[in-house]
Amino acid sequence: MRIGGFQKLTLLDYPGEVACIVFTIGCDLRCPYCHNSGLLKDAPEFGEDEVFAYLEKRRGLLDGVVITGGEPLMHSDVFSFAEKIRGSGYKIKLDTNGTYPDRLNEMISRGLVDYVAMDVKHVPEKYHLAAGIRADVSAVLRSIEILKASSVSYEFRTTVVKGIHAPEDIEGIAGILCTDAPYYLQKYKASEGVLAPEGLLAYDDEEMLKMASAARTRCPNTSVRGL
Repeated sequence: MRIGGFQKLTLLDYPGEVACIVFTIGCDLRCPYCHNSGLLKDAPEFGEDEVFAYLEKRRGLLDGVVITGGEPLMHSDVFSFAEKIRGSGYKIKLDTNGTYPDRLNEMISRGLVDYVAMDVKHVPEKYHLAAGIRADVSAVLRSIEILKASSVSYEFRTTVVKGIHAPEDIEGIAGILCTDAPYYLQKYKASEGVLAPEGLLAYDDEEMLKMASAARTRCPNTSVRGL
């Protein structure tokens, strides 16, 4: 596994669990608002040995490992990596953009993941605006249905960006998800790591809350993360 970052403790990224975070290198999308753009191609790499030495040391103190990126499922060795984490006695949360539904399904069917957070970037006809490329939206839609049919815990989330999303788009995404699972709206935040920040702005808190309220007609557990 190509690891470009390792955060040794998080109380926020894995709901209800004390965890560490492994950031994988590489992604198949080029979202202009991506704040982890340093992971898209080449980045200084951490060895797996360092990760597993830490997990061994923290056994009984950490509950889980978050595998994020980049896009973890673009790596064919994600299964062996997850098996090794599982063998060390840890729960696993996977962050994914949903473009690898077959690998997502395999992670679930092999019991290699306990919680999945899937980014849903936009309504299908505008997906390229958020993804930065002409992504395979049918793959994303398959991943949504795989999660909804699964027994694992999961959430959907959308980073909302003024300049990419209109308020009605969020209601449209909620109509596609149509789920009782948590749906989180995340407010865009400018930072030095953003891939292509020109023209991107954040909605204010009141606007975010209005979008969440509209989305609740189809996804009753919609909320704005951090508000």
